[in-house]
Amino acid sequence: MTAPTLAVDFGTSNTAAAVLQDGRPCRIAIEEGSETLPTAVFFPADAGVMRIGAAASDALIAGEEGRYMRALKSVLGTSLFHETRRIEGKRRTLADTVTAFLVALKSRAEAETGERFSRVLSGRPVHFHTADPERDARAEADLRACYHAAGFESVEFLFEPEAAALASHGLGTAGDIGLIVDIGGGTSDFSVFRTENGRPRILASHGIRLGGTDFDHAVSMSHAMPLLGLGGELRRDFGEGLLPVPRAIYMDLSTWAKIPFLYTRETLSAVADMVRLAVDAPAMRRLEKVLGDELGHDLAFSVEEGKIAANANRAGARIGMAQIAPRLSAPIDGDSLDAALETYRAPLSEAAAETLQAAGISPAQVGTVILVGGSSLMNMVSDGMRALCPGAEQRYSEAFTAVVDGLALATEQA
Repeated sequence: MTAPTLAVDFGTSNTAAAVLQDGRPCRIAIEEGSETLPTAVFFPADAGVMRIGAAASDALIAGEEGRYMRALKSVLGTSLFHETRRIEGKRRTLADTVTAFLVALKSRAEAETGERFSRVLSGRPVHFHTADPERDARAEADLRACYHAAGFESVEFLFEPEAAALASHGLGTAGDIGLIVDIGGGTSDFSVFRTENGRPRILASHGIRLGGTDFDHAVSMSHAMPLLGLGGELRRDFGEGLLPVPRAIYMDLSTWAKIPFLYTRETLSAVADMVRLAVDAPAMRRLEKVLGDELGHDLAFSVEEGKIAANANRAGARIGMAQIAPRLSAPIDGDSLDAALETYRAPLSEAAAETLQAAGISPAQVGTVILVGGSSLMNMVSDGMRALCPGAEQRYSEAFTAVVDGLALATEQA
């Protein structure tokens, strides 16, 4: 009997795995008590065993010495993915790190199911990189190589929104037109389908490199980073007048994938000079503490929590920053959240409209808009899709598992 194909939704923020059993998706508990695990790793400072998922996040929260990394998918197809860096006493590449994550995922799936998996069907965004076919192809090749290095002999890919359409086909009747809106951690993907014989027939798919980590970046830059000196001024070493505080460090500190690479002697030296010259020295000292104590990911989690809270309660929430200074926090409400994310509204709507156009479907023909992915829960997304397709019913699929369910269904043909 042929062993089943493992379906894997390797996401920017979360990962899930499943197999097909008796014609139905069966999710695998790859994390104790959970069908998903954070796409995160932690390398202990004592050169101990790499931890993944919740264990990685727990180590960070507990303040253990080591290096935490998240959003590794976002660097596929870039030179950064293959650069060798010293991470907790050993020279590694991010390709090595992703491979180690997939090795652990494969091992957990095999232990949970009793199967040996040599074949994998992996989800992938329609475009890893917007309007860059060469880098897009390189990203898929990077991920394919990591799967092979992790022990999979056969590696196939399916667009994530098309997998979500497979999982959601029961939501429509024959002839219905549906639009999948899959907003993940790093990309936004769209598929238009028509329900035929109880299954979706994909009419067009499209995607852009924009997702929840970009939303976090914008919220961090607009709400949290000003409390660390962003927008301030520096005195000149020689002569009169003031200079604006450089933005580069704050840009990287607000970007999940780049945070670990800020903890260098060179960066700390540059920030020490900024503290010396800052007009607002207390704010700049907070930045120095974040980098010196390696609190970048703690801050990123606080920003993410504040974003989610303000989205749910528009009256207001706060981004907790007490780990940096006692009682420090940044207020955030629905209006300030909207302002921070305003630049992303048009690209999302335009990408969805382009998908409809490619399918030869008008917005008025769409009967159902199906929202998938954790970041699809943002009001900005649902509001934008309602404006584009005002006559369509909006439904939420399983935010974090619709893609892996569809991938499992697709293994029947893989």
